Amino acid sequence: MKFTDGFWLMRDGVRASYATEVRDLRAGDDHFTAYAAVKRVRGRGDTLNSPLITVECFSPAEGVIGVRTTHHAGRAHRGPDFALPGAQVAPGAAKVRREAGVTELTSGPLTLRLNTGAEAPWSLEFLDADGQRLTAVERRGTAFATTPDGAHHMIGQLALGVGEHIYGLGERFTPYVKNGQSVEVWQADGGTSSEQAYKNIPFHLSSRGYGVFVNHPGRVSYEIGSESVGQVQFSVEDQSLEYYVVAGPTPKEVLARYTALTGRPALPPAWSFGLWLTTSFCTPYDEETVTSFVDGMAEHDIPLSVFHFDCFWMREYQWSDLEWDPEVFPDPEGMLRRLTERGLKVSMWINPYIAQKSALFAEAAARGFLVRRPNGDIWQWDLWQPGMALVDFTHPGAREWYTDKLRVLLDQGVDCFKTDFGERVPTDVVWHDGSDPERMHNYYTHLYNSTVFELLEKERGAGQAVLFARSATAGGQQFPVHWGGDCFASLGAMAESLRGGLSLSLSGFGFWSHDIGGFEGTPEPEVFKRWLAFGLLSSHSRLHGNVSYRVPWAFGEEAVAVARKFTLLKHRLMPYLYGVAVEAHRTGVPVMRPMLLEFPDDPTCRTLDRQYMLGPDLLVAPVFTTGGDVEFYLPEGAWTHLLTGETVQGPGWRREVHGFDSLPLYVRPGALLPLGSDDRRPDGDWLDGLTLLVTPDTDGAVVTVPDLEGRPAGVFRAVREGDGVRVTAEGSGRAFRVQEVGTGLLPRTGPR
Repeated sequence: MKFTDGFWLMRDGVRASYATEVRDLRAGDDHFTAYAAVKRVRGRGDTLNSPLITVECFSPAEGVIGVRTTHHAGRAHRGPDFALPGAQVAPGAAKVRREAGVTELTSGPLTLRLNTGAEAPWSLEFLDADGQRLTAVERRGTAFATTPDGAHHMIGQLALGVGEHIYGLGERFTPYVKNGQSVEVWQADGGTSSEQAYKNIPFHLSSRGYGVFVNHPGRVSYEIGSESVGQVQFSVEDQSLEYYVVAGPTPKEVLARYTALTGRPALPPAWSFGLWLTTSFCTPYDEETVTSFVDGMAEHDIPLSVFHFDCFWMREYQWSDLEWDPEVFPDPEGMLRRLTERGLKVSMWINPYIAQKSALFAEAAARGFLVRRPNGDIWQWDLWQPGMALVDFTHPGAREWYTDKLRVLLDQGVDCFKTDFGERVPTDVVWHDGSDPERMHNYYTHLYNSTVFELLEKERGAGQAVLFARSATAGGQQFPVHWGGDCFASLGAMAESLRGGLSLSLSGFGFWSHDIGGFEGTPEPEVFKRWLAFGLLSSHSRLHGNVSYRVPWAFGEEAVAVARKFTLLKHRLMPYLYGVAVEAHRTGVPVMRPMLLEFPDDPTCRTLDRQYMLGPDLLVAPVFTTGGDVEFYLPEGAWTHLLTGETVQGPGWRREVHGFDSLPLYVRPGALLPLGSDDRRPDGDWLDGLTLLVTPDTDGAVVTVPDLEGRPAGVFRAVREGDGVRVTAEGSGRAFRVQEVGTGLLPRTGPR
């Protein structure tokens, strides 16, 4: 939200007060509180009829410093609040030092400095371990303002350095670098082609090696160099604003600290990394149709791991009643058993809305499990489903009731759920636990997804739970996987989707997917084939559409060959990919990584949004043209194409032309890349016939191949000796081979 009219004036009706000088300071061993006047105090009379802003500075975790600014502290606090599982700073980890008019709070490599001198202007400086400035709260950086409608806003500003780039704020499809943008952190079902987002995360990451988390679950308005061009501004309609500055110094370390604070992602099961195929949304289907799809994948020799039933597994007008349509699926248990016998996992579409025609509506209404209006009426509307209401997940009984319904499906043989929606949450309502409706709007998805994920963990066991979730807020990374929502079937939308995924990955989310071929409409075969390569070199891979099927043979025989080739390749890459997944689970560093994460010191990598690193060692540049022209950047070193063995020297930009069965897929210089021998499934025995790929300059590289539970199954170290590389193994006595990248590694392109 913008409050000023240019540099000199305020917008009509806006009145703002800015922290100007410190009038008092109270310090403990590990925190301090400053009381800031909003004008210069020249005499005692200036202390009258004028507010103070209370500024509390503390450390919730090592390397994280929190700032809480408050105008009026008497406002009743109504939840929800972000759960911060990592907010447990060890005694003595944060220390306050006061000396000669300066007060400092240090936590790990991060220091906050406040100058309390008599004539010192108000400022809070954040310094790195070397005492260098990362950012600062400057002249107008701590404030509150009232607007003509009577709303009260707390405002924070942090200075932007010259050449500094800002990223993140959730899965945003607007330009990847957020400088110059106005961003509203407010859940919306807006597709992938607008400024709205399904996954709104009040966390941004800076190219200078720090992050900022605004600890407010409601609407947070950002002006990123867009109101004051040298500032990142964030504001909330409240009497208090709390934000945390998160230290690096590298972007990976920022994400590690942030996800330690807000929650690390669970490790998805290995089978979830295989290819998912769905019924699509509005297409007709029954068991015969489903079987024909599964048979078709087998006949075309495209391994399939998960089959997903979208909305119309239930009866029309009755979403969600969580019951199979008996006319279309007269024997759901038998069908699920038959799919399971073919080695498939089964996913089901659900959402948290209950249509009036559903039998669950009356049942939930009678038990007080639906969100109500202030007058006691159940909140309803006709958008999406006629007369639909919303499950009140703040009610413990409602959560138990909802999971009891899902448990029936699990007992039938369902393995996981696509938790769709969760964004369209009203604010003119009353929640069972008394939550503030404005704060609950964004937070609702967290309750929804955690309820379902925890059920899966309880019923299937830790390590076997996985969602396909569309909406999320801060902390939602704990419940993977998330997908990019409703995109058009076009190359432009494919690029939008990648931007969204890169932004989400810099917001703490480790696993991300998208609808291969696009959701809205039917893609041209050229679009579908280009998207296949991108989709199967993503964390998770799903074929899904709106009004048409996404079976590869619907797009021609070449599409079948492309789908087969990249599915087999992904399976062979699983020893590597699952090792990267374990790293995401343990450190918060995502599987799909913006170039910035791996090459933070390369200025060119700071703005790249059409390529990414898949883990630390594979560079992927999707092709966004039907003709195959692609432009991408290689950082320093000798990069080797995984499929062809061609070696290219970086740094530099490169233009290539690729057929539909190829794309720029380069192995990082010095890598040690594990490949499995089983290309039929994602969850095989990865040490059986393991191949370790080396590059011309591999020396000193170490890679861990996990087992299916994420435990180390073998640790491999490579040392160059003369013209060759010697690889030693720890923890595994099984045979393996060492091979140079690009020598005979092309996967099969034809059926067995």
